[in-house]
Amino acid sequence: MRDQAFTDDFRTQFDLLMRLRRDVRRFRTDPVDEAVLTRCLDAFRLAPSVGLSEPWRVIRVESEAARAAALENFQIANSEALTGYSGEKAALYSNLKLTGMQEAPVQLAVFCDDATEKGQGLGAGTMPEMRRYSVVSAITLIWLALRTEGLGMGWVSILDPDQMAHDLDVPDDWRLIGYFCIGWPEELSDTPELERVGWENRDTALPIEVR
Repeated sequence: MRDQAFTDDFRTQFDLLMRLRRDVRRFRTDPVDEAVLTRCLDAFRLAPSVGLSEPWRVIRVESEAARAAALENFQIANSEALTGYSGEKAALYSNLKLTGMQEAPVQLAVFCDDATEKGQGLGAGTMPEMRRYSVVSAITLIWLALRTEGLGMGWVSILDPDQMAHDLDVPDDWRLIGYFCIGWPEELSDTPELERVGWENRDTALPIEVR
């Protein structure tokens, strides 16, 4: 219905929010207010999930031992990833800052519970991966919620997920979706850092095929 549409000003602000969402790797070390963080994480409860299964499982990584293990996991995986490049690309890769794990005050490991019985299997019988997609959808909402508070989030994907699950001692049926760094960004930009440093360019238009 037309009367359910938002205002032009709201749509403009929402477009700006999406442009400024950005994957943050450079954080200040200032602490994050717990009330603000809780308000953002409450977006999990608003997220869609297949069969209303709510399969997300969140581990807050706080102890010195757990953070050290996560950082070591990244460092090993990052060194291995570097060997896949050569020449100028290797030189560029080696200078990229790909994690804020040493600075971000808040760090979360988000898993999907592939064995959850909630939702009674609705929608996941033919596509069980929908549970994991549901977790990703929820993470997107968290990302936007954090940005409205002035906070940033970085998704660390250069990790060994099995080692992370082992180090955090989670159930066997949990699968790592992502490791996230949260805090106050050093700077704001509407352009991805990888684009700014010349690693890759964003497409200027969405390719759509018709069948």
